[in-house]
Amino acid sequence: MKELKDYVTEIPNFPKKGILFRDITTILSDSEGFRMAIDGLIDLVKDKDFDLVLGTESRGFIFGAPVAYALGKGFILVRKKGKLPRETITESYDLEYGQAEIEIHTDSIRPGQKVVLIDDLIATGGTAAAAVRLVERLGGEVVKAAFVMELAGLEGREKLKGLDVEALLVYEGA
Repeated sequence: MKELKDYVTEIPNFPKKGILFRDITTILSDSEGFRMAIDGLIDLVKDKDFDLVLGTESRGFIFGAPVAYALGKGFILVRKKGKLPRETITESYDLEYGQAEIEIHTDSIRPGQKVVLIDDLIATGGTAAAAVRLVERLGGEVVKAAFVMELAGLEGREKLKGLDVEALLVYEGA
């Protein structure tokens, strides 16, 4: 029987020499792989008390929305700056060469609501940490962060200290 890791395609020297890129699009393109990922994420969060699932642009939408649907929860979006139509708040985070900004609608979360963050990958943790800050600024609480894949060598969990963080697949390197 196949495991979830069997659906990840490893591409050496992408996007540059020396990097082993782990492509999750092959999880998505196979019905069994996709089902395995969604079911695995559901198992990671189903015992938590929470109100909403939050997905970060863009693969967090792909994995988070089916989890929210399956568990009967609302789904909220965190997007790149300038992509949401109503009033938003913005949070910056560091990239390898510069900064990026993400935002959320100000009416997405009510004070006291509990949120589960779902995304495809935790690497350096910058995007996830910025999303947590957005939730907190709106008065919500992130009670868990669940990822399909973690690149543990990049120490993204350090930016989410104190938060319940799990990943279905953990790769020790970068």
